[in-house]
Amino acid sequence: MALVNEHFLKLPGSYLFSDIGKKVNTFKITHPKQDVISLGIGDVTRPLPSVCIEAMHKAVEEMANENTFRGYGPEQGYDFLIDAIIKHDYVSRGIHFTSTEVFVNDGAKSDTGNIGDILRHDNSVGVTDPIYPVYIDSNVMSGRAGILEANGQWSNVTYMPCNAENNFIPDIPNKRVDIVYLCYPNNPTGTTLTKPQLKKWVDYALANDTLILFDAAYEAFIQEENVPHSIYEIKGAKKCAIEFRSFSKTAGFTGVRCGYTIVPKELTAATLTGERVPLNRLWNRRQCTKFNGTSYITQRGAEAIYTSEGKKQIKETIDYYMDNAKTMKKGLESAGIKVYGGVNAPYIWLKTPGDIGSWRFFEQMLYEANVVGTPGVGFGPSGEGYLRLTAFGKAEDCVEAMRRIKSWLA
Repeated sequence: MALVNEHFLKLPGSYLFSDIGKKVNTFKITHPKQDVISLGIGDVTRPLPSVCIEAMHKAVEEMANENTFRGYGPEQGYDFLIDAIIKHDYVSRGIHFTSTEVFVNDGAKSDTGNIGDILRHDNSVGVTDPIYPVYIDSNVMSGRAGILEANGQWSNVTYMPCNAENNFIPDIPNKRVDIVYLCYPNNPTGTTLTKPQLKKWVDYALANDTLILFDAAYEAFIQEENVPHSIYEIKGAKKCAIEFRSFSKTAGFTGVRCGYTIVPKELTAATLTGERVPLNRLWNRRQCTKFNGTSYITQRGAEAIYTSEGKKQIKETIDYYMDNAKTMKKGLESAGIKVYGGVNAPYIWLKTPGDIGSWRFFEQMLYEANVVGTPGVGFGPSGEGYLRLTAFGKAEDCVEAMRRIKSWLA
C-alpha cells in the first residue's frame, strides 16, 4: 500500500490565512449588510504598472508569431531578466554576481518553502519568533521540526523571540544552529535590522558554519539609510547566506507570480563525511528536475520594472502603500494603541490593548468595527497579544478602518 508522509499529519489542520478566511466568511454570511474592510492578508490592491502590462502584451504577441514563439525556457530564468536583476539590484549597491547565481522563480514563497529539498532532514533550525508560517511548516513537512509542544513551539526548533522587551531585535543563539531564517524588513512585525545588527548574524554564521536563509521580499519598502537592502551588503555573507526576493508586493505580481533567489557559488554545506558541496550546484539540479521555469510573458513583465519609467512607476506604488502605513500608524497611535513597524515595511504590528489575546481581539475588531487583521499568535508564540495589519489596501479603506477602530476603542 502507499504510505503517507506522516510529517504532514503533524501540521495544524489548516493554514493560518485559511482559518481567517473561514471566520470572515462566516461573519459576512451572518451579517450580510455589514461592509468589511480587510487589512489582514498581505495581498496588493494597486494594478500592475503600465510598463509591465505593455511588456507582457508585447510578449503575448511574440508568442502568437511563429518566428518569435518560445516554448520551454531555461529553468533558471531568461538572461534578459537575470542581467537586469544583477545590474539594478546588486551592482548598484556594489555587489557582484554571475548570471548562474540568480534563479528566477514563481514567487519567494515557493523557494523559501522548497529550499529544504537540498538540506538534510536532521539539520537544526532557528527562527525569529514571530515568523512567516511557511518557514516553520515546510520544515515540519520535511521532518526537521520535531513535535508540536503545549507551548506552541516545535521541539527541534530554536526560537528567537522578537518583542517590545528586546525592541524586536532577536538575540544571537547561545548555541550552534545549522540553519537560521531571517526576514528583513520583517513580516509580520514590520521591523528592521541595521547593518551592524545584521553583521552580528553574518559573523555568527561564519563562526558556526551556519546557513542563513534571508528573506528580503520587502527590501524595496525601506526608507531609512542605515537599513541594508541585501544581506550581501555585509562582508562574508556570500559564504553563509541564500537570499530570496519577490516582485509580488513591489510590482503587484501577487497574481502574476515572479521572484528570484540568489545562491552564491562560494556557499557550501557539508556531507556527513565532511566533504564541502556547493549549494548552487544542488539548487540548480533541484530546479532542473522539479521546476519548468517562470513563463516568458511574466519575465518580460518583470524586466520592465527595471527601466527608468518602470522604476518611477514602482516608486509611486511603494509610496502609495507607505502613505497608507503612515495613515494607519498615526490613526492607531492617536487611539492609544502601541504600534511597531510601518516605517520601512508595509506592515503594522500593534499591541492589543489590555493584553487581550490575539484571536479574541481579531474577533472583537471584526464583529464590532468590521475590520480584519491577522492574529499575531498565528505567526508564533511570541506573537500572542499582537495583531498585524497590512498597508496594501486602498487608501480610502485605510482611512475608514482607522476611523472605525478609533470609534470602537473610544
